Amino acid sequence: MNCPRCKADNDKVIDTRANGDSVRRRRECLECSKRFTTYEYVERVSLTVAKRDGRREPFQREKLESGIKMACVKRPVSSEKIHEMVSMIENELSHLNQIEVSYTTIGDLVMNELAKLDPVAYVRFASVYKEFREVNDFTIFVRKDD
Repeated sequence: MNCPRCKADNDKVIDTRANGDSVRRRRECLECSKRFTTYEYVERVSLTVAKRDGRREPFQREKLESGIKMACVKRPVSSEKIHEMVSMIENELSHLNQIEVSYTTIGDLVMNELAKLDPVAYVRFASVYKEFREVNDFTIFVRKDD
């Protein structure tokens, strides 16, 4: 670690604390005695999503959360529950140890979690994910899940 004042790479750690998803370290330069703080984060391998149309794009947590929120509009589902669900899905994806994952893998994980959380949000999400075109598609889907 280089000192921000004198650029020396000789320092000592004075204090270390867990800080959510990071580790905060208070350091002191052994050359100029300047104290400074550093943060360490776990580096996540970037995940690529293989889309339905063949495109590839980076996994975006915000996009996943947005889709789930849209399915849960005007439903008794708290933002905290949605946030927890997204974190759980993100963790499951990271445990797959793959650099590319299909949209169906993500969609199926969301469907499984929404089925436990709220049946209306589950059907709303399914209508987009499964590309329902007619009212009959909803009926077939709901009867299949019974």
